[in-house]
Amino acid sequence: MSKKVSAKLEDYEVLGVIGTGTFGTCYKVKKKSSGHLYVWKAIKYGSMKEDKKQLLVSEVNLLSQLKHPNIVRYHDRIIHKEYATLYIVMECCEGGDLSLIINKCKRLGTKCLVTEAFVWHVLYQTARALQACHWHHSATILHRDIKPANVFLDSSGNVKLGDFGLARVLESESGYANTIVGTPYYMSPEVIKGNKYNRMSDIWSLGCLAYELCTSSPPFTGSNIKELARKILDG
Repeated sequence: MSKKVSAKLEDYEVLGVIGTGTFGTCYKVKKKSSGHLYVWKAIKYGSMKEDKKQLLVSEVNLLSQLKHPNIVRYHDRIIHKEYATLYIVMECCEGGDLSLIINKCKRLGTKCLVTEAFVWHVLYQTARALQACHWHHSATILHRDIKPANVFLDSSGNVKLGDFGLARVLESESGYANTIVGTPYYMSPEVIKGNKYNRMSDIWSLGCLAYELCTSSPPFTGSNIKELARKILDG
């Protein structure tokens, strides 16, 4: 980073990059005053239209109101105009995400077995997170991108659902159809048909997540989007 950073950014020490996705880079950071660990997601908004910038900020403000034990806690947001970047400061989940577990099972085969109890544990706690957001008093918040990489575990094994609500803003800004969002393997039938994304679309994705936890493979696969969509519609 440049030395010309705001005081807000200077409150944190960047420890390393966790991962880079379509819409930004995640860093593990430490707050200098307390030593507490956090994750921040850096989202560049320079190429966004003004209305999308405002929508992104309002979405993050809404997410900051979500206080639930099974949702990754949003602690703060930092808008850095020089970098044209929004930094979203979030809870750090030391247990990693479910994609790490699934990938390990793929490597080890039968040597790695996800227990039925663990699958139920993930399902129950993720469903609690969805319930809290689907029926939030301020607005219905849809996740739109439930997948192993967005479901985390803290150091005690509690399930935390992350990246809530951001997909709607970021996907539409980057040119995706407003209904076709999230992970293609987890697309619901109504989304494929062009209908509006709704609460049940999130529930469908949760079922796909459970299937992949049990088998280390998504329930539907295809060599291209058209083949995948046909298989999902055929059931």
